[in-house]
Amino acid sequence: MGVSWFEESVCYQIYPLGLTGAPHENDGVLAHRLRQLVDNGWVEHMRKLGIGCLILNPVFESDAHGYDTRDYRQVDCRLGDADDLRYVVDACHAAGIRVLLDGVFNHVGRGFWAFRDVLREREASPYAGWFGIDWGGDNEYGDGLSYETWEGVPYLVKLNHANFELNGYLADVIRGWEADYGIDGLRLDVAYCLDPGFLRYLRQVADELTAKRGEKFVLVGETMFGDYNQWMGDDLCDSVTNYEVYKGLWSSMNEANMHEVAYALKRQAGSDPWCLYTGRHLLNFADNHDVPRIATKLADVRHLIPLYGIVFGMCGVPCVYYGSEWGIEGEQSFGDYELRPALDAPEWGELTDYLASLARAKRGSKALCWGGYREIAVEPRQLLFERAFEGERVIVAVNAADEPHRFHFDAGCGRAVDLITGEEHDFGGGSELPPFSCRFWLCER
Repeated sequence: MGVSWFEESVCYQIYPLGLTGAPHENDGVLAHRLRQLVDNGWVEHMRKLGIGCLILNPVFESDAHGYDTRDYRQVDCRLGDADDLRYVVDACHAAGIRVLLDGVFNHVGRGFWAFRDVLREREASPYAGWFGIDWGGDNEYGDGLSYETWEGVPYLVKLNHANFELNGYLADVIRGWEADYGIDGLRLDVAYCLDPGFLRYLRQVADELTAKRGEKFVLVGETMFGDYNQWMGDDLCDSVTNYEVYKGLWSSMNEANMHEVAYALKRQAGSDPWCLYTGRHLLNFADNHDVPRIATKLADVRHLIPLYGIVFGMCGVPCVYYGSEWGIEGEQSFGDYELRPALDAPEWGELTDYLASLARAKRGSKALCWGGYREIAVEPRQLLFERAFEGERVIVAVNAADEPHRFHFDAGCGRAVDLITGEEHDFGGGSELPPFSCRFWLCER
């Protein structure tokens, strides 16, 4: 797959239409809300937190929530204009933070300019082949035609990636985003729905931009479950969303069954021949804009400490969803808006301090960025594993119990330093962890 900046990053995800308090429906009124990301301190907050990559959810003109695109080449008026997006990307780059934009290429909204042309001109439209149209059908809007949708949602019109003209248009869109804003890659929305041939075509476009930039143009695909090798590889996405371990994270904490997440970690990145993604770097998360906040999902919020310890200690690239670093709550009730709240400015607290320490440890350790995975011990509420790379060894110790726990194992060294706290550790004196805690022990040679 090739080495890039992404593998050593810590990511931060922002859903800008939500964070900035934009109207839920496109009101057509130009408002420069996107600048809040800089002016209200979010970029500086990310820098302080140790973030190396911002994943910015939809910013282009859409009917409502951003995933119903109207125009890929125009910034959503509720967020501002092209100058506002450049302002944010430039500020991120100045802070050492790369930026991925959300590439929503599986479907568009009914307001998409080419689809509007099809509704007007029908078979005579030059864009008719961009969609899967049944001219003899009808739909709930009374269009006198029917069309393929994303998962049956009538206002999300599926694009037909068997049409090379459409694919060429989208490739030019991506090239334009890179040229106009200097972005560093894409999050590919519902990559698990994209035609494999189109996904490989996007890889070719990304490789072309990589050659132009002299630095990796990264593709991160949104996937759910199944074999991630369908969407991740040298000719596909660089990384994919790790829903398998996401489920194991909160479930292991709530059910006192650390064996669940341990099985997933070993299955994905262990040294056995049957391990699926050894050497790959999946995007790991505790929550995002589509699932309940992790502080809501956990039965005991004290589990946030050991849980985030696993997210940052395991193989892959950790990602933090805006607001969760200080423990905000939220779950779906009426749509997803509670998961994507408006926040005036970032906050800082004990959990944020802890995540900043995890990020510093992660980015400063080759073993945590590049090392393999070796399970040492697993118990109902405890997990112990090793990450090792080119002679550097880090032992990740997790205690999710409400009482201290002593690990009994041969560390292969006498002393270590905890990369999270900087404290010295003597294995000869035992390896006891306090309740609800995590340690990243860097072993001395």
